[in-house]
Amino acid sequence: MSANLVFIPFPVVSHLAATVQAAKLLADRDERLSITILLMKLQLDTKITSHIDNSKNSRINFVELPYDESNYLELMKSPKTFVLRFIHSQKGPVRDAVAKIMDGSRSIRIAGFVIDMTCTAMIDVAKELGVPIYVYFTCGAMSLRLMLHLQALKDDLDHHFAEFEDSDFETTVPGYYNPVPARVWPGSAFEKHIDFSGLIRKFRETNGIIVNTFLEFEHEVIKSLCDDEKIPPVCPIGPILQAGQQHTDQNEKKHGEIIEWLDAQPDSSVVFLCFGSNGYFRENQVKEIAVALERIRKPFLWSLRKPPPKEKLELPGEYENPGEVLPDGFLERTLGFGKVIGWSPQMAVLAHPAVGGFVSHCGWNSILESVWCGVPIAAWPLFAEQQANAFELVKELGMAIEIKMDYKRDSGVVVGAEMIENAIKQLMDPENGIRGKVRALKEKSRKVVMEGGSSYDFLRHFIDNVLNNVC
Repeated sequence: MSANLVFIPFPVVSHLAATVQAAKLLADRDERLSITILLMKLQLDTKITSHIDNSKNSRINFVELPYDESNYLELMKSPKTFVLRFIHSQKGPVRDAVAKIMDGSRSIRIAGFVIDMTCTAMIDVAKELGVPIYVYFTCGAMSLRLMLHLQALKDDLDHHFAEFEDSDFETTVPGYYNPVPARVWPGSAFEKHIDFSGLIRKFRETNGIIVNTFLEFEHEVIKSLCDDEKIPPVCPIGPILQAGQQHTDQNEKKHGEIIEWLDAQPDSSVVFLCFGSNGYFRENQVKEIAVALERIRKPFLWSLRKPPPKEKLELPGEYENPGEVLPDGFLERTLGFGKVIGWSPQMAVLAHPAVGGFVSHCGWNSILESVWCGVPIAAWPLFAEQQANAFELVKELGMAIEIKMDYKRDSGVVVGAEMIENAIKQLMDPENGIRGKVRALKEKSRKVVMEGGSSYDFLRHFIDNVLNNVC
């Protein structure tokens, strides 16, 4: 009898891509497993089609959940609580879809749900249907440890985190070397409209937590998580990297132009600036970055994205004319050593030998890609858990240069050109001390997923646990 795992991702590209890759990893590893990925529908274009198209495995099946436009429009009246209310509204469609699978085949048993870290509302559905449930935590182990610690802190000591926002308060977190300042805690911890503690507490009700990381990268904090009896079993099975970009004819042409430009640059000479699928800056900050790059006069490749309309749930777009937000004459003056682009094939760029440094928002997928390619980071987080990720890289692991670790995009703070310039100079200095650390991690990241590696073994352990559910 085969076992079916039902994956429930949040339908934005960074989460869905990681989910599809994890599903492929599981299906490829054991032919007794089949995967059903339930696709919720958002009105905005989340660029998920290419990731579905690239998941060529006959035992991975995608099921699109029905889209209710009237429900969507009603939820959009409160943008700050949209995500959680949207997930909650999908409980009925998920229950119906899984019940249909359970009724449809006697030869396939539901072995469990694997839910995105944002989809804890689905724990109730799994319990109702009597199936095990696992969380797929698409960030790192340190972020997981910090969130669980903050949840316990709030529950046990009845702390109200609003009083700590933008303060110098620090907390000692198991598995961390340094106290963690409130300035780098996940933004959702301070959000009045979100029950942060309640969401994270739900993690403790699951049968296990899969984490997209590897033991040799976050050893101490993974050990701390595994030793804590109040936390479900933790399985680090990464690095799981995004595969498949947005394969359109237009993007293929852009891809070719970018790689051709990189081919003409010396090895390790280019600084690459890219801030993720939701990464953008306002015009005043764009100009400061431009001034810094022009002063440095090192080869640069800058993925510059246009902010979405305010108060709309849309992803950043493309500038028809980037010059409209850049200093006058910038494009002409940097023509010999710089290239400003919109969309970027990030993994292909990081893998190119010409790239020597990565100015990044510190999204977890980007961090793993930089480790896999051996490219050091200058940390410039924007939102969500990215400040905590930056703290990990800069302070805990000493493998990144700080631009502004506690930067929050909506705070109104503008990072000056001098600070950006100094950080990029340190990043590109071949004697900066972090380059060797990142290169060593590059080698380890490839070994852990091979037979005998730590992530390979953790994955086997997870699969055995899942298959035991249907015996």
